[in-house]
Amino acid sequence: MKLLYAGNGKIKNLNGFPRKSVFYYTVKRLFDIVGGLFGLIISAIPISILVFKIKQDGGPVFYSQERIGKNGEAFIMYKLRSMVINADDLKDQLMEKNELHGGMFKMKEDPRVTEIGCFIRHYSLDELPQFWNVVKGDMSLVGPRPCLARELSKYSDYDKQRMLVKPGISGLWQVSGRSNLDFKDRIRLDLQYIGERSIRNDLKICYQTVRLVFFSADPGAY
Repeated sequence: MKLLYAGNGKIKNLNGFPRKSVFYYTVKRLFDIVGGLFGLIISAIPISILVFKIKQDGGPVFYSQERIGKNGEAFIMYKLRSMVINADDLKDQLMEKNELHGGMFKMKEDPRVTEIGCFIRHYSLDELPQFWNVVKGDMSLVGPRPCLARELSKYSDYDKQRMLVKPGISGLWQVSGRSNLDFKDRIRLDLQYIGERSIRNDLKICYQTVRLVFFSADPGAY
């Protein structure tokens, strides 16, 4: 895939994050493969049910989109479709209602979200196909969320540090406020994760994610 970050070909490590050992990367990759395969197996039934529900509006079930991963490298990320078919075309019309700014777009009462999509997004079920991205190696179970190419163009060099590591399905800011956090807080927590990353912390975030999504009265995603 193409490298979208021009510069010197690498993301600038302005915070001086230390390099991790080969052992860490090996264990993390094994953890991702095992976790990704397990995630695909246990999500097979809910995905099958959601496929039937999503298909009722006549549109495609899965949604693929180019995202930016580690070191600015582009890849195709997969999701269950939770919005109307022409959602990307309508996004520009809604930019003035964006609640995040700073390069990300998020709108609590997004009119593009379908009826079943509200349920899917509330419990983050649209992210289930990304277990395949994890198995492929595009993503990790835990890491900063991958951004869009047009969001990247608004990032400062400081913000781009979140791409020093592989993007993840869940991460520190997702278990620390989720959709209620603003852009600066998300960047701060992403960089905190990078500075403190370890297998132990990944396991902790995975546990907190499961608890938040399935056992919280308000998962907080939209």
